[in-house]
Amino acid sequence: MANDTKPIAEMQQEVRRLCAEKNVLFLAHNYQRPEVQDTAELVGDSLALSIAASRSDAEIILFAGVHFMAESAKILSPDKKVLMPRIDAGCPMADMADAEAVRARKAEHPDAAVVTYVNSTAGVKAETDVCCTSANAVNVVRSLDAKEILFVPDKNLGAWVARHVPDKTVHLWPGFCHVHDVITADLVREKKARHPYAPMAAHPECRPEVLDLAEQVASTSGMLEWAPKSNAEKALIATETGLIHRLALENPDMEFIGFEQMICTDMKKTGLEDVLKVLRSEENEIDLPEDIRVRAKTALDRMIAVPRT
Repeated sequence: MANDTKPIAEMQQEVRRLCAEKNVLFLAHNYQRPEVQDTAELVGDSLALSIAASRSDAEIILFAGVHFMAESAKILSPDKKVLMPRIDAGCPMADMADAEAVRARKAEHPDAAVVTYVNSTAGVKAETDVCCTSANAVNVVRSLDAKEILFVPDKNLGAWVARHVPDKTVHLWPGFCHVHDVITADLVREKKARHPYAPMAAHPECRPEVLDLAEQVASTSGMLEWAPKSNAEKALIATETGLIHRLALENPDMEFIGFEQMICTDMKKTGLEDVLKVLRSEENEIDLPEDIRVRAKTALDRMIAVPRT
């Protein structure tokens, strides 16, 4: 959060100057604070940002997000320095699975292919057959020959996949995103009653009973594509509130109504003063053991190779 002694515009100018001077690509996730999003060179979902970074000629990647996102950038860009403005910005869901626990579950289901959501640690990705995003999870699982799937770590996204790929047995990990899982069907019905003509877009990390009430189930990038095609004057958005800033920028004639409960405190930790501090010091560097990075990259590469439908 910007302080009173240094205006936001001044900090933004300084960030852009340092990024140009040091050949830094500044990335911000869709859930970051508005002033951070407005300053970054690229704003988007975590994997798209990491892929874009791997294709850039920047020497340094500065990732305003949470820890697993910066890890993904390092996995795909081993020769670049990857920095985080706030190294303590983590993901509780990613921490609900570790490599040892995944190995134990694999032993229980030896015929299952391990499909891991990108919202996971590098160590868990290294135990994975193929990664997925919320946008392509169904397509990734459909592409596999295996009839059994061990889906890690989000049970809600895994349940959404199981619903759409009924010919496979999907074993769900008991993890969840506390930001998305907090919304109940009753909360949605109350919100819809107040806004009866507003369609709702919900992230597949939400509970199944919430998804049943949504007119559109989509990832953050999917919501950005859906909004201008919805022909709605206003829409309910069931994902972390940070996305509403970008939705409003791209669709100024629409009104977007979020759920006040859906705030990720880890995503909101990063302020422009944190960005400036790390740009100057180049601290908070992400480093991964090479064997883990290589194995994790294989799982990401397999996902990237799955044809889009």
